[in-house]
Amino acid sequence: MRTDTIFYQLFQTFPTLLFELISLSPQQADNYQFSSQEIKELARRFDGIFLPINENADLPIYFVEVQFQSKPDFYWRFLAEIFVYLGQYQPIQDWLAVAVFASRNLDPSLPFQYRALMLSEQILYIYLDELLDFSDTSLAVGVVQLVVGSQQRAREKAKPLLERTIGELTDEALKQKVIELIERILIYKFTNLTREELEAMFSISDLKETRFYQEAKLEGKLEGKLEGKLEGKLEGKLEGKLEGKLEGKLESIPRLLALGLNVEQIAQALDLEIVQVQQVVDSCSNNQEN
Repeated sequence: MRTDTIFYQLFQTFPTLLFELISLSPQQADNYQFSSQEIKELARRFDGIFLPINENADLPIYFVEVQFQSKPDFYWRFLAEIFVYLGQYQPIQDWLAVAVFASRNLDPSLPFQYRALMLSEQILYIYLDELLDFSDTSLAVGVVQLVVGSQQRAREKAKPLLERTIGELTDEALKQKVIELIERILIYKFTNLTREELEAMFSISDLKETRFYQEAKLEGKLEGKLEGKLEGKLEGKLEGKLEGKLEGKLESIPRLLALGLNVEQIAQALDLEIVQVQQVVDSCSNNQEN
């Protein structure tokens, strides 16, 4: 999963998230502007920088870096980028570094050469997998739990999280952005499932209205038209295309059945007759018995 992109979108959508993660009031976000600034000499960007609005000297700058893979030189690079940034922009504020790890075992530990920063408490540590222990969370933290949790947990939490998004958010633009973000996370997390299987699995009718879905749908239509033309030239038969489309739907039935959907739900998701689905289910049962 492209966690750098996901977390940039998360912080951009939920500026309150950082302050929740470091146990400060979410209202602190009102005093900050989130960005991803470039460090010119290194041609690198932070995953996120929270800069005080109106250059408020009483509030610190937060440098945020998210790490989902083992990286022994993480602190060497992160702190080097911070000090280059400080030299370039020479801000009037103090600063804090927020190191966000998918799990505690990915933290390579701060090099002893930077022990003064540890003593000054200028580095804050977040271990996202430990957020899974908390059930009473904000919508923003709930989305983070979707990213770091297992596939099984995502199956359990995705639909309630979408329902919560629709029910809690009154800003339509923000609601759309969060739904699209959740959809992107699910597609990254369940790469082996088709879009139809994802919709059936989570009963996500609202995803059909998202820009991300429409773009993918358009791509699918274009690919389908191209495949159809090629098939037509090679075979000269429309029946082949229709049979191939039906065959693909029928092949999805056992996987959806294994995910816990019933015959009616599968038929609705794949736009099939119940009798067609039942025939495949019966055939699978007979094969298992034999």
